[in-house]
This record gives sequence, structure tokens and C-alpha cells, in this order.
Amino acid sequence: MFKRVVLFVLTPVLVILGALGLYLRDPAPLDTESFNALYTSPAPAPNGQRQVFHIGHSLVGRNMPAMLAQLAGEGHGYASQLGWGATLKSHWDPDVPINGFETENNHPAYRDAHEAVESGEYDALVLTEMVEIKDAIRYFDSPVHLGNWAGKAAANNLPVYLYETWHQLDDEEGWLNRIDRDRALYWEDGVMRPALARVDNPQPIYVIPGGQVMAAFSRHLEQNGPIGPLSTHDDLFIDKIHYNDYGAYLMALTHYAVLYQRSPVGLPHSLSRADGTPADDVGAEAAAAMQQVVWDVVTSSPMSGIPVPSS
Repeated sequence: MFKRVVLFVLTPVLVILGALGLYLRDPAPLDTESFNALYTSPAPAPNGQRQVFHIGHSLVGRNMPAMLAQLAGEGHGYASQLGWGATLKSHWDPDVPINGFETENNHPAYRDAHEAVESGEYDALVLTEMVEIKDAIRYFDSPVHLGNWAGKAAANNLPVYLYETWHQLDDEEGWLNRIDRDRALYWEDGVMRPALARVDNPQPIYVIPGGQVMAAFSRHLEQNGPIGPLSTHDDLFIDKIHYNDYGAYLMALTHYAVLYQRSPVGLPHSLSRADGTPADDVGAEAAAAMQQVVWDVVTSSPMSGIPVPSS
């Protein structure tokens, strides 16, 4: 009799808890067909010079956005919120500290990320997730916080661009192999599709394919030999993850091509760092090769939002 009473009392409680568990469970990722449908049309063309807000870490840095501004020309504006290996979660949640915040944001282009998105002063939000991407997904709820930023941006009529990066050059699975695999496995299926499932009336999150450009240019060097100061992709980096001025230039070209929907071929290559000092110049021949590789990569991916160039 006692067992029957206990079961009678516990059953509705268990049903309620089970229902609550279902309610709290992560939604299924946006299905592939719906996801792909978001990219059947290009992104809206920019109306003049862009005002860009960058959220990220040292693979954004200070110099790359400054180079982008020089490539775009007078009228391009930008600000940023950065950290050391910073997660989207730390940028979103004021209770989660951003590593290196005081150091990385000690410059005139810093602005609080939430304030910037709400300000109405920007027409592009570019953000990225920490490295290692698979750890960001597992431990720092990447889809949740990309969804948070995407929802907030949509509420402020601000298009979102996700900057795809890379991993350690000495990754045991192979640097190029990881880039080839990770775009779909982690950036799309692990972050973007689950994030979009959390947003009412999901809008495209366009991709700035930094990792894909790095891989394509690496293969260009392998196939064609050294160009100017560049022999292998190692020459784009100062260590096993961070780019030097040459790598920053390559990423600035990539951002330019996606954000402005224009070919970077013919853009200048003698630029300055954010502090005004001259950046290392890759030279005309290598710059031309970089520019063409960038345009080839970004125009081959519908998720970049670039209209298909006319032949």
C-alpha cells in the first residue's frame, strides 16, 4: 500500500519534471534545407562606406580592422571589443570576465559591445569564436551565444557576419585537414545551424571565410612556389596561431571582399598598423596573388553573401 501511495504522488511530479526537461533541452539545429535556403539570395549590397563593429580576440586584433579601413577608404568606420582567446559567451555575459580586457581594449577604437549593437551607428556586426572551436562548442555554449548576438543584432536591423578562423599550425590532425573539415563540421553544423534554431524568424549569418582563404593561399604557394617574402603559409604567422602583418593583410582583404561585395584585386598593399607605423609590405606580386585567391574563395561560397560574379 505504501508503495502505491508513493508512486501515486511521484508520478505527476516525474511527468512535470520530464516535460520541463524537454522544454529546457536545446532545440534541434536548423534543418539543412532551411539553412541552405537562407543563402539562395546574396546579402543586401552595402550602401556606401560601411560602419563595422568587431567582436573577438587576437585573430581579429587591432591591425587587421585598421588595414580594412585603409583598403575601404575614407568614410569606413569601425570599433571593436576584444580579449585574449575570448569566447562569445564572455562578450555576451557581463558576469563572465573577458581575458585581457584591459590590455586589448586600451585603444581609441574600443567600444562596449552591447552598447555598440544597440546604438544604431553600425551596419555590420562581425564576430568570431575562440580557438579551439570544438572546445568553444563543448564548454562555452557557442550556439547559445551566437544565437544571442544574432537575435540582438536582428532586433537592431544589423546584419551579422561570422569570421571563420583556424587552429594551431602544429595541430596533430593536420592544419589543412582541419580547415577543410571544420568549416562544415564545427562552424556550420556545430555553431551556425544550432544558433539559428534559437532565433525567431532566422536571418542569414554571413561567413567571412578566413580559414578557407588561409588554406587556399597555402595551397597556392605549394603549387606555384614562393612569391615575394612568402614561401609557405608559415610566413603568414608570428607563432603557431597568430598572424603577422602579411597574414593581417590577407584577412583584411577577405573582410573587404565580403563586406563590400567587391573584388579586392588592385587594392593597395602598402598599409599602416593601427598605431600608425608602417606595416610590413608583402609586395606587389604577392599582394596580387592574395587578392585573387581571396576573390576566388569568397565568390565560391554562397554563405559569404556575395552575388555570383557575371562571367
